Amino acid sequence: MSPDTLSLDGKVAIVTGSGRETGIGAGIASALARNGAWVVINHVSDASATRAAAVAKKIIDAGGKAVVVQADVSTQEGAKGLVQQTLEKFQVQHVDILVNNAAAGQPEPFLTATSSSIETIFKSVVFAPIYLIQSVIPHMPRGGRIVNTGSIASKLGFSPVAIYGAAKAAVDALTFSMAMELGRGYAVTINTVMPGPVDTDALPKAVSDRIHSALVPMTKAEERVGTVDDIADAVLLICSEKSRWVTGQVISVSGGITGG
Repeated sequence: MSPDTLSLDGKVAIVTGSGRETGIGAGIASALARNGAWVVINHVSDASATRAAAVAKKIIDAGGKAVVVQADVSTQEGAKGLVQQTLEKFQVQHVDILVNNAAAGQPEPFLTATSSSIETIFKSVVFAPIYLIQSVIPHMPRGGRIVNTGSIASKLGFSPVAIYGAAKAAVDALTFSMAMELGRGYAVTINTVMPGPVDTDALPKAVSDRIHSALVPMTKAEERVGTVDDIADAVLLICSEKSRWVTGQVISVSGGITGG
């Protein structure tokens, strides 16, 4: 009897916001590629091109398959372009996995937040997954997987990231609300993984130190911040055939800070 595996051989995966070597997106892309998926590394600007190329090179050097696509997925045109370039670069007609991980914007006081900063957060966190799902579903076969990267900020309500938390809460609601249409209509699952504090360079150090010092005492599995691999391995499981009966869920991957 052969053992069960989490193999993703033959699967094509898009991971948005995966162009920083130390980021959650890069970790997710690496985990999927390590288990056989062909992975698209997505970044948004010329400034991040070198780092995105480094993420792809590391995957390729380890024996995986990866390409880089620059696209602003907070626009409908950018989302459509990312999907189209995926099909063209890999010379395929299908996308099996979509991980909506991209996020932009920086924390600022709620009462003085500018319309520009609010729009930046909501466009990258909320609009981008909608546009990408609309773009990818026509090319996603039965058994496809959509995974959104959420945040425990949507449940805990920390003042430094109130607007970000509200945007992530919208994604939680979208995940549950879209599950039946995607499942019964297309046999595609959709779930959100909800990280707690993770040691990346996504936030200014002063902000991350403040958040981590408040949250680490709340972890239950261990007294530490999470790692990129902690999140990536959870996404790998959700993308596998083993999670075929899991959909519409917001899954806390936070060391037990919140149960969902």
